[in-house]
Amino acid sequence: MLNRSDSTQECARRCNRGWTRRDVLATIGWVAATAAHPCIARAEQYHRADASWFAACRFGISTHWTAQSQPVRADDWLPFDETVDRFSPAHYVDQVAGAGAQYVIFTATHALQMLAAPCAAIDSVTPGRTAKHDRIGELIDACHARGLRFILYYNHSCNSGDDPPWEHAVGYHAADKSRLVTNLMGIIRELGARYGARLDAWWFDSCYSLDPRGYYNSVTTDMRGFQFPWEQWTEVAKTGHPDRLVTLSSGMLTHFLYSTHQDYEAGETNELVAVPSSRFTPDGLQSHRWICLDNPDWVHSKVKTPLASPRYRSDLVADYVRTAHRSSVPVTFNVDIDRTGELSPQSLALLRDVKADLA
Repeated sequence: MLNRSDSTQECARRCNRGWTRRDVLATIGWVAATAAHPCIARAEQYHRADASWFAACRFGISTHWTAQSQPVRADDWLPFDETVDRFSPAHYVDQVAGAGAQYVIFTATHALQMLAAPCAAIDSVTPGRTAKHDRIGELIDACHARGLRFILYYNHSCNSGDDPPWEHAVGYHAADKSRLVTNLMGIIRELGARYGARLDAWWFDSCYSLDPRGYYNSVTTDMRGFQFPWEQWTEVAKTGHPDRLVTLSSGMLTHFLYSTHQDYEAGETNELVAVPSSRFTPDGLQSHRWICLDNPDWVHSKVKTPLASPRYRSDLVADYVRTAHRSSVPVTFNVDIDRTGELSPQSLALLRDVKADLA
């Protein structure tokens, strides 16, 4: 995907006009698209982490709880710091565990580089974008206490002007991109070291804004003479923890290897499509599907708007998960969440039905 909003618009265009033969063929060919990619020849140089725990999962829940999230009730709006202070990891985990999730993908940063935890590396670039309380660390502990694995989503927030002050401060538009690399790697190095063995995996978004290769290309700065060091990036992300899984997103309904140094498929499909038929992609990644269950905009960005209801019937969702699980492919469902940390009750109810159907 180009970014969350761009990918949603593209999906909406396809859905509104009906899926064409070209769309279907693109979807069928998604997994096979990189079978002959030149990077694959170097795959033997990287020892992939064991993704067996991920393959054993039926489904997980993701949420886009970000600085842009808005409350259902206007009176519940608070500044970011106060919002983080009032966020309850225990309540969050009660909601996702009760719906049958076996793991969580939690969005640390998205369109805006604002983090619900302390981070000196972010503060050194632009102060005032982090929180005093480490709600991410508390959330990791709350998930593990309930037997849920934890995947941390990170976006560098250099996406087509979503956060211009950050883009310039971090070095995205500098002629010398070394400052950009140093700053971004400093962030993941700090967070990876802090959470240690508690962090089961990373999900890195917007690789297409740092690298013009691949199906999607939303690079909006001069990249002449520069190649983002993906191998070094993944090494930093796994420092001290080689069993930590890493994926690099190439966008919605695409599969492109920016580096052989990754362990599982980003898997964004948005819809109940690209039905998996194998645990591994042709290039050896653990397969994965990530579907938007309710809000097609991913982020609950409109105040005084009810949380979205599911877009699919529970039997269709259950059939998709059942089919994927036969091939040991986990399915992640993004569930709408408001600024207070409340998840869509209708979506949670549907997933409880799915859990019962799969039992």
